[in-house]
Amino acid sequence: MSYSFGEKFKITTFGESHSEAIGIVIEGVPYGTKIDYNLIRKELNRRRPGKNSYSTKRNELDDFEILSGVFNGVSVGSSIGAIIKNKNQISKDYSNLKVNPRPSHSDYPAFIKYNGFNDIRGGGQFSGRLTAPIMIAGAIAKSILEKENIFITSHIKSIYNINDDEIDLANIKKEDLINIKEKEFPVINDNKGNEMISLIEKVSGEKDSVGGIIEVVIFNMPIGVGEPLYDSVESKISSGIFSIPGVRGVEFGLGFDATKLKGSTHNDEYYYDKDGIVKTKTNNHGGVIGGMTSGMPIVFKVAIKPTSSIAKRQSTINIEKKDVENIEIAGRHDPCIVPRALPAIEAITAISILDLIMLGDFYGIR
Repeated sequence: MSYSFGEKFKITTFGESHSEAIGIVIEGVPYGTKIDYNLIRKELNRRRPGKNSYSTKRNELDDFEILSGVFNGVSVGSSIGAIIKNKNQISKDYSNLKVNPRPSHSDYPAFIKYNGFNDIRGGGQFSGRLTAPIMIAGAIAKSILEKENIFITSHIKSIYNINDDEIDLANIKKEDLINIKEKEFPVINDNKGNEMISLIEKVSGEKDSVGGIIEVVIFNMPIGVGEPLYDSVESKISSGIFSIPGVRGVEFGLGFDATKLKGSTHNDEYYYDKDGIVKTKTNNHGGVIGGMTSGMPIVFKVAIKPTSSIAKRQSTINIEKKDVENIEIAGRHDPCIVPRALPAIEAITAISILDLIMLGDFYGIR
């Protein structure tokens, strides 16, 4: 079993969706780092459910408590331990899942893997609830990165078949995206955002769900971060992102659309800007070449599947009777997890990027 991620900046999560608490151990925070409690609360609130009409009605306040590694608001160099107590569970909603596994959920493979000892309540250790403690580590990582002028931004690229405005991969500026996170629904075009919200509400009324795409942009990364092959920037970020429940794919730059171009069109030509800084005319490579940062903004997209737990009647099996039955999933589930997955994607990206920077000894962060 592995619940840890990272090398120099390392996190280990623990707990289950309906356990007494969930938590995280963070190793590698440089001593003397000021811990921004307000930023942690703000980031947790971005992920928190129950705030609007298109989210689950669960009301998880996500109050956190730092147990170790911090004194007088500053890291002391040892591991930081933090917990979030679970307070709004309705475990009876999951009582039938031992025998009736939910379609496209972890219930059945977990039942086989753990010989029936897996915690079914709220999805147990497979729940998106486990992204909450990741937000704590992500907030700490972001604050360290932002001191070096490295900023992680994102927006909802699409929900189902509705798309937000396109961004210019080569010329996008931090100022164009940095304030989107302040929006309740983080899109560039608010009219498109309202269309997305209406669609989510409609699908929710139909007892169904939808997925979408999140686009992430990282500004001001130094050149040369990352290694060829196994510690490439793409490998590190993708490994972290695929630990977030519901992720189905990651693509950098043009991604799969690069297959539709010739090399002469896809290649990003170099030039010197007015300040003598080397840039590329386009950014089809998404800021990463040969596993290393190129100095251009890192741009990647993350595909999020439709929520598996839906109230619409579906077919499943009865493990005890070895028969086929129908299931209507009770409980309070998001009709679309994309808006709540977005801050979790940012958090694990910050953790991944900071780990890469520490591994390469950039800025003397160690």
